[in-house]
Order: sequence, then structure tokens, then C-alpha cells
Amino acid sequence: MFETVLIANRGEIARRVIRTLDRLGIEAIAVYTPADRDSPHVREAGQAVAINSYLEIDQIIEACVRTGARALHPGYGFLSESPALARACTRAGVTFVGPPPEASELMGDKLRAKQTAQTAGVPVLPSFTVDEARGAAYPLLVKATAGGGGRGMREVTRPEDLDGALESARREAGAGFGDDRVFIERLLPRARHLEVQVIADQHGNIVHLGERECSLQRRHQKLIEESPSPAVSPELRAQLGREAVALARAGGYVNAGTVEFIADAGDPGEHYFLECNARLQVEHPVTELVCGLDLVALQLKIAAGQELGLAQEDVRLRGHAIEARINAEDAARAFLPAAGRVIAYRRAAHARVDDAIELGSAISTDYDSLVAKVIVHGDDRDAALARLDRALADTVVLGVTTTTGFLRSLLAAEAVRSGRLDTGLIDRLPAPDPLLDEPEVARAAALMTLAARDQGRTDDPFARLDGWRLGGRRAGSWWRLAVAGGEPIEVALSGDELDAVTHTGPESYTIATGGERRPWVGAHADGMIWVGCEGHAWPVRAVSAVAARGAASDGELRAPMPGQVLVVSAQVGDRVRAGDPVVVLESMKMELVMSAPLDGSIAELSVAVGDRVSVDQPLARVEAPR
Repeated sequence: MFETVLIANRGEIARRVIRTLDRLGIEAIAVYTPADRDSPHVREAGQAVAINSYLEIDQIIEACVRTGARALHPGYGFLSESPALARACTRAGVTFVGPPPEASELMGDKLRAKQTAQTAGVPVLPSFTVDEARGAAYPLLVKATAGGGGRGMREVTRPEDLDGALESARREAGAGFGDDRVFIERLLPRARHLEVQVIADQHGNIVHLGERECSLQRRHQKLIEESPSPAVSPELRAQLGREAVALARAGGYVNAGTVEFIADAGDPGEHYFLECNARLQVEHPVTELVCGLDLVALQLKIAAGQELGLAQEDVRLRGHAIEARINAEDAARAFLPAAGRVIAYRRAAHARVDDAIELGSAISTDYDSLVAKVIVHGDDRDAALARLDRALADTVVLGVTTTTGFLRSLLAAEAVRSGRLDTGLIDRLPAPDPLLDEPEVARAAALMTLAARDQGRTDDPFARLDGWRLGGRRAGSWWRLAVAGGEPIEVALSGDELDAVTHTGPESYTIATGGERRPWVGAHADGMIWVGCEGHAWPVRAVSAVAARGAASDGELRAPMPGQVLVVSAQVGDRVRAGDPVVVLESMKMELVMSAPLDGSIAELSVAVGDRVSVDQPLARVEAPR
């Protein structure tokens, strides 16, 4: 086994690999960019080396040579499926903890992988050239040939939208993977996303570790994953496993990999090969929990040339595991990326949490929006669902908007609880009812602010900021607050209402709301108080007026997320119609088209290609004809 391993990655996957290395007595070596200088994975590693980018192969190899690392674990994303990195490791005498470059090259090219699957007897979806697609039956899917994670994918429902989808997918694929090749295939309107974990050693031994259900997605990116799938029978599980192993064998695969399938939502027996991810998956923890295996430890064992030591009959699936991905995104605003500094953070006590953050962490739009994964295990699916809901309710992230509250609402949906899942379900579900309405949130923010001011004060009533009258009775207070950038809310508190709040710990309170007592957390930063309750969180600001968001009635376009201007489609004076693209923003490798809100002409254009923008920054203004 290796004495030192360099992790060519960041965030939660770097920390997760470090945990296994520490357990095995192997020194972990981290790399970090300037933006990650203070990140947890840097501190937790035995050594850390500064680099300019996680995509710079030469710098990563130089870090291996400088530190004496004998192996390199690529994690996922970035260069994890790069044959060039694997070959550079070989030249430098460093063991790459992953498949041989020929196998990752084959599987990384989705078209070649489909051909290999077909040869191995695995069913595949038909593909089309551009000319063929113009006359094909829709819907179709444009997909990046390289990469993954839902980037470079566009659904096309009409022939007239094909060219725009191709252009957008190529641009996003080129930016995300350095390869702008795309292809077109049939799209199943209602589909499940099933995937099979395989692991293979250098001695010809290959086993599968069951399937994962990954159908709960937005923008082709997964939000909740579970194992086993509620729709897969033992017979189908065995069939999927055989097909995954056959593909891995045909592709000369070694180490951990995932064979992904798309299946008819109503009849998952009708399934097709989707792609093979030649790396460890984000959702690998659910497989670890149901199989009782450490996949990173197995990866290292195989990379060291040892036999897997595991036969197919040794694999036993026990109970049910579910993972929820917490992303720095605003679910109420179409999952747009969010940014900020973490001013309060609390992990769920009775769950596995693989996270990338801690108190004080700065979350930017430079990297993927994933900040934490909450994973639970139960005797059956109902028990696991209940445990995950409780774990999310106990999770606190304040200072940046996350999807934690949305995930709780999603788990409560009847279709999710009954296992009737498909990849389009989230888009069809109605907007969840809020846990609390804005006046209740504003009242809680005011009460926690007053209670916080009370902490550490003397008993002198004139030293209190909430106002005391002679005779020992508290004066009332009046507030004008905006919750999550909404309209101003006037909150009037009587002097005795502070009795409704009880301080229970650092930044923790219990507040009586509508006759019901709920646990709350609150933290102040930059003139704002962030408040949280049972997994949900809201930024609250004292205001005199709140500006309108988004495209105003006068035709103003504002940035709904932080990011960078990728394309400017119009110039001042140009005539546009409502819906015409004006500016394209890019954030976390995701594109957002800002369209004209009305017919008219471009009166103002405030940004240019390459500009960095913040939330609510003016972009352009469309003026209606006079």
C-alpha cells in the first residue's frame, strides 16, 4: 500500500478521501488554489501545495514530485476522467487511482462508449446526425460527448429549436470540459435514472454493488439518490448488474466506475445504456452504507495491484440508504447559484455528512454549488426517508441560500414517498408551501435580534436596547423588515412579547409562533440577520424601501445571480421583442439567458462580455415604443 497519496481535488470529496487515508495510516497531500487557501481540506491534509488551477496537469504532477506522493486520487469532476492526467502520472512514476487511460478515454467519449455497450449486448438509445435529427420524432436530447454532471445537455421539443440548443450545448461543453463536441439522441419523456456501481481489479475480477436510483434531478443534475431503487426487482437488479459488468469487461475497465442507465418510468425493464462514469461518483456513500464497504479503500487496494478479494456472491445489500445534496442555490428562483459567507453552520447529529464548509467559509460561484451531502441508512425505505427528513431539519446553514428547506419539501411529496419517480418530477411538482409565512419570519427575526441584544447586558433597565419603562415594564418596538428581498413588512412588538423567545444556546432560540413553539437559529452579518427554522433559512434586512427584483415593469433587466457575462446579444438602439435574448450569464458553469421583458428597443446596456456581476446588478433596459 502507498505511504503518501495526493488528492487532485477540493471540497467535500477531498475531505472524504482524507478520512479514509487517515484511517489507513496514509499521509494525505492536498492541493489548493488561492480561492481555497483557507478551506478545510487544506488544513486537514498532512501537506498542502498551492496551484493555480485544479485543471493544470503540470502543476499537479509537480506537486506529486515535490512532496514525494506515490499515488494520486482524482476525486470526481475536474481531471478525474482525464486520460492525459493518468498518462502524466505514469510518466512521473505516480500511480493513478482510477482506470487505465485507454479505458477512461473510451468511456469518456459517450459515442464510443455507446458503441462498446452495443457490442457487449447492452441496449442503447438511437443517435442522430444533425440532418437526421431535423426529420426525427421529438423530443430529442443534445448531449456533450465529453464530461458529465448535466452540463452541455439541452432538451429539444421542436425542430426549430435544434440549432440554438446545439450552439448553447457546444458553448457550455467547451467551457466545462475543454471539448465542445456534442451528439443527439432520443429522449424518453418519462424516464428513471438508474446506475450500477462496478469495481474491477487488475486481475480480471469484476463485481457490481447493486443499483442507485438517481431520478430526482433538476437541470439533469441529481438532488437525491438512494439505494436500492424502489422500482427495481431482484431479477432486474441481477440483469442490470450483468450488463454493467459486461460493459466494464468489454471496455477493459479497472477500479471503481458507474454504468448509468435510462429506463422507462412505468416499466424500468425497458432500459438503455446512458454513459459510464470512469471515476468515483458523488453519490457513492449510499452504496457504501448498504454494502458495508469503503469504496475509496477498495480503489487504493486495486491501484496498489492487489486483488479485489470480493466475489459477487459476497455482496449483500442491507437496508436502505438515501443521500440529499445541499447546494448553494435558490430553489425559489429556478435553482440559481447563490454566494456568501457561512455565518452559522450545524451538521445533523445522526447522519453521515460529507461537507465542504465550516463556519466562516466563503462560498463563491467559482466552483460547483455542492456544499454538503447528508446521508442516512435505515432498515427500509420508509425509515430512511424519515431519518433523512429529520437530519435535514437539524441542518443549519446561514449566510448563503441553500436547498436544504426545498429538499425537506421534496421528501414530503406523495410521489417521492411512494417511489413514483422520474427525471422530470421536480419540474412538475407545484411550488411547495412555505414552512412559515413572511410575517412570522420577520417577527422571529425581530425577537431574536432583541434577545441577542439582551445577552451579556446588565440588569440596569436603561442599558437595554429594547426599551424599558419606569415600573419595570418593557416598551414596545416597531420594525420594518424585508424577508428574502421581498416587500417591506411592518412588525410591531409589545413589551411583553419578548417572553415568547427563549435563548437555548449559541445562536439558538425557541419562539412561540401561533401557539406553537419552534426551534430557531439566528446570526447577524453585514447589516442583515439570517434566521433558520427546521432546515429552512431566510435573510432578513431592515429597510426603508425595497427595490423591485428582476425585470422591472419599465423593462429593466437585473442579474438574478452572481456570475460573469458570457454573451451580449444586442446593442443600444437595437429593436427587440419580448423573449429575445439580450445577455447570457454564466455561473458555476451554468448558463442563464436574460431575455427582453417587453417589445421595444435597447435603451441602456450596462455590461460587456467578461464583466463580473452581482445579484440585482443592472444589465440592460428595454424601452417600449412611444
